[in-house]
Order: sequence, then C-alpha cells, then structure tokens
Amino acid sequence: MFKKELQLIILLYYFSMVSMSKPIVINTWPWKSPTLGAWEVLKSNGSLLDAVVKGCTIAEEDRSITTVGWGGSPAENGETALDALLMDGPTHNVGAVGSLKRVKNAIAVARHVLENTQHTFLVGEDATRFAIDMGFKEEDLRSEESILQWKEWKNNKCQPNFWKNVWPNSTESCGPYKPLINQLYSNHEINEAGKLDINNHDTIGMIAINKDGDIVAGTSSNGATFKITGRVGDSPITGSGAYVDNDIGAAVATGDGDIMMRFLPSYQAVENMRHGMSPTEAAVDALRRIVKYYKKFEGALVVVNKQGDYGASCYGWNFQYSVVNEKLMVPTIVDVFPLHNGFL
Repeated sequence: MFKKELQLIILLYYFSMVSMSKPIVINTWPWKSPTLGAWEVLKSNGSLLDAVVKGCTIAEEDRSITTVGWGGSPAENGETALDALLMDGPTHNVGAVGSLKRVKNAIAVARHVLENTQHTFLVGEDATRFAIDMGFKEEDLRSEESILQWKEWKNNKCQPNFWKNVWPNSTESCGPYKPLINQLYSNHEINEAGKLDINNHDTIGMIAINKDGDIVAGTSSNGATFKITGRVGDSPITGSGAYVDNDIGAAVATGDGDIMMRFLPSYQAVENMRHGMSPTEAAVDALRRIVKYYKKFEGALVVVNKQGDYGASCYGWNFQYSVVNEKLMVPTIVDVFPLHNGFL
C-alpha cells in the first residue's frame, strides 16, 4: 500500500511540475519588459500570436535596445533596415520580412504576411510597399544616434566592414569596391564588424507556449551594424532565426546570422528533440555543427519543448536570456556560460 501511495505522490508531483511549466514565454536576451509584455497577453487569455507580436513590438520600440527596431544598426549607406519572422505552430504557417525599409513595426508587418498572403517571405522595397498597403506609415528609421554612429564610421575609413577580396583595400578605405582579379578564395570566418555583445547581438527571438501546449515563435532585428546594403540576416529565415514544430517544441537563435543561416540551427535543435535530446542537449549539438567549421563563431540558441522544459547553449560569449512561467511568475534572467573548443 505504501509503495502505491508513494508512486501516486510522485506521479502527482510530476504532473504538477509539468503544469507549472506552461504557459511560458522565453526571450533570447535579458530584457524583462518584452517577456513581461508577452506574458501579460497570455495571462489575459490573449492569443499566442498576439503575445509574441506584443513582446517583440516592445523591444522594437525601446530605444535602449539598439539592435532591434528603428534607430540603430545603420547599414553602410547610413539607413536602418529591419528583419522579422513569425511562425505559428498549430498551422505551421510563417510570415517574414527582410530588409524592410521606412516602416518601424517589422514584426507586425510579418504578421500581415502570415495572415493576409499565401507567401512566406517579402523583402526590400516591395515589402515596404506591402506594409503601406496594409496600413503602416512610412517614416525615417534613422535616429540622431544612428546618424552620428554612421558619420563616425565614415570618418574612420569605414572600419570595420564586411567586404573582402576587393580593391581598393577594404581595411583602408570606404570604396566603392571592385572584385580583385584572379584572387584566390580567402576564408575569412568572422569580420570584426560582427563581434557580438549585449549591445550588438542582432536579434530578439521569442517563444510562447500556452497551457494547451501550442507554440508560436517570433524574431525581430535591425541586422548587423554597417552591413552591406541589401543584406538579410538569419532572423527572418525559417529554421535559422526561429523554428516551431507544434508536436515537439521550438528554438530561437541569436548571434552571427551570416554563419547561422548556413546551418539552420533552430530547425536542427527541434529535430534533435524529436530524436530524444533534452532542450539543452539539442542546443549544444546544433552549435557543435557550426563550430566544427567556424571556430571564431559567436552565437546562442534557446530551446523549449512542448512540455515547457527549456534550455540554452552559447559559444564565443557569455549569454543571458529571460523566461517566465507559472512557477517563476515574473521574468527571470538565466545565465548561460559559453562552450569551449574542448566540447567538440
């Protein structure tokens, strides 16, 4: 009798812990306000799409977060362009925009792609025209800070930048550049322009799961600072910036998007969970595949399964993310320490 009672107690404890894990909101950086905003939508019985759009919008509008939304990360022409993605787990539908110009709320435009078109991804000036048709206002995405940042960069001979194998020498001048003739391929892994930290990390990625286990993920970014005009990062690419399988879980990525999009790490992490890995194990394995080729890579993955269990991994930097669920009740910062070459 005692053994059966103990088994029942353990079983009840397990299910209570699972129920405490959902609903849940996770955000790839230690910004509590976007996480709280999404959480409040969920707690008031709002939809998952509403929650993720709300959370990402808060980050887009917060000018202290300079790598998301308008007013930061100028391209080499001085303008700011935005990338965003929204993925709905129950329908496996996606809406995304890349290199969106002169429209501030990129995640909301991505939602219109998801809900009002049969397409997945709109880019550039055509994405801007679409946004205007959907009722968005066209306005300058530059700020006083981004204009000053760009002018200082120009005065410093456009250093650092993302060019290679060109003339004039891209480490000494602003160009315009032409390709070097008969130049042997040079494998430049990471340019100094791409070095990442809390103030230059490219993307907010957010995952929300409701009490029923349905999942939505979203991303928003203004891209790499001083990027070549027209560059689209990994954040609006399904499977790279974010990925959801409503039966398994979700993952969101941040870091060097030009490298990450070559590996689809968010998709890989979710597939790893399908094959039995924990969220943390899934993240580690996905990063291992990148570091095998790019030893100077910097990036991170946050992964959550359908039950609300979560984990993360990072490489090349110290990383923090924000999470809230029924057990935590308030957005909580989690520290993740970087993997080292020895983990390969």
